[in-house]
Amino acid sequence: VQLQASGGGLVQAGGSLRLSCAASGRTFSSYVMGWFRQAPGKEREFVATIRWSSDSTYYADSVKGRFTISRDNAKNTVYLQMNSLKPEDTAVYYCAADRDYGLETRPTGYDYWGQGTQVTVSS
Repeated sequence: VQLQASGGGLVQAGGSLRLSCAASGRTFSSYVMGWFRQAPGKEREFVATIRWSSDSTYYADSVKGRFTISRDNAKNTVYLQMNSLKPEDTAVYYCAADRDYGLETRPTGYDYWGQGTQVTVSS
């Protein structure tokens, strides 16, 4: 599976962005998908995850109520809608795919990673 993240950019605090992650591979619909982020000098941290059937999602407390993860299996794409952005959301955002069944918040639990897309929120 190859993952290609896009949609990052520069936005003012309070603004919105939608990230996309396009996946190759016929088994995309069976994978758990996740979004992570990494700010300079910090460890990669979990943001959100979604199960293959979209019936189950989970968010980091820091983004709950502001970010929404979704997926379109017909398009092999997972999305991260980010609203009410804050300067502390500034980071490189990565999408990842996990071949296992359950939701996963640990970076080590994912098998495939995209290249990352920069999100910068100005105050």
